[in-house]
Amino acid sequence: MSIVMAKTITKRKYDSSRRKARALETQDQILKAARGLFIDRGYLGTTMDSIAQMAGVAPETVYSIFGNKRAILSRIVDISVVGDSDPIPLLVRSQIREVEFEKDQKRQIEMFAGRIQIIMSSVAPMFEVMRSAAKTEPEIADMLKKYLDGRMQGMGYFIDCLLANGPLNEWLGKQTAIETTWALTSAEIYSLLTGDQGWSDEEYIHWLSATLTRLLLP
Repeated sequence: MSIVMAKTITKRKYDSSRRKARALETQDQILKAARGLFIDRGYLGTTMDSIAQMAGVAPETVYSIFGNKRAILSRIVDISVVGDSDPIPLLVRSQIREVEFEKDQKRQIEMFAGRIQIIMSSVAPMFEVMRSAAKTEPEIADMLKKYLDGRMQGMGYFIDCLLANGPLNEWLGKQTAIETTWALTSAEIYSLLTGDQGWSDEEYIHWLSATLTRLLLP
């Protein structure tokens, strides 16, 4: 291989990586701008043009990357749930698998409560956006249902992790345990306690851990 060809290949790789980095940076700018607007103005009050203006990009750029406003909201919710843009499902991430590997039920609940707080601190504001928009937007209503169904599956996974290490409270069937956990870890309750009542992260985690322990375990 000639020196000239080697330099050309190196330059192309460099240019490609730079373009990819810029594209990811632009996506992040758009998502950050859209999140703030959705929270401040609601889904219906936010336009693609306003997202572009807030992000400092052309409207055509927003459309070319995401296509429509619903796709932007969906992407923000996905990132809010897992904490980043990596395409790794929540249930196979290390911070969740650690709960499964723990053998003490009380410790499992404590770890679970801490992880729920982290997720809800990011998801809860977007949940309010979805809940409001779902009243008039059928596609957002479908998105909300998918999210709620996914949460139910996640709670089922958590209850299975507990059952692997011992029984549940004798009066509590498995499905009731799943639905009880699903309700207590909801965005609504998180918002009421941390937003309306001003609870700290530590207070919420302690309350959730203690409540689940009393309800779920013998």
